[in-house]
Amino acid sequence: MNQTFRLGVLGSGKGSNFVAIADAIAAGQVPAQIALVISDVPDAGILHHARNRNIPALYIPPGRFRTKLDDEAEQRYIAALKEARVDLVVLAGFMRILKQRFLVCFPE
Repeated sequence: MNQTFRLGVLGSGKGSNFVAIADAIAAGQVPAQIALVISDVPDAGILHHARNRNIPALYIPPGRFRTKLDDEAEQRYIAALKEARVDLVVLAGFMRILKQRFLVCFPE
């Protein structure tokens, strides 16, 4: 039996990695569905690509740090991904460091 994974995709840029993943899923090459896309950049291309494919897409402000999510932002990311019931989190050009608290929430 093939398991279909629910993916949460995080990205910061144009979305070319996201497009490759979404195309592979559409072609049946990856047993998954994209449940949610989140970006730390309000006008990131990844958000436009997701919305054009009718995939839920959110901008969540990263907080005050340049290279990582602040604690409040990290909690919002975790909550959104859990609400979307993701099995796996994919970093598709996400340009921030994720801390241990985030990683232990999605150990697979």
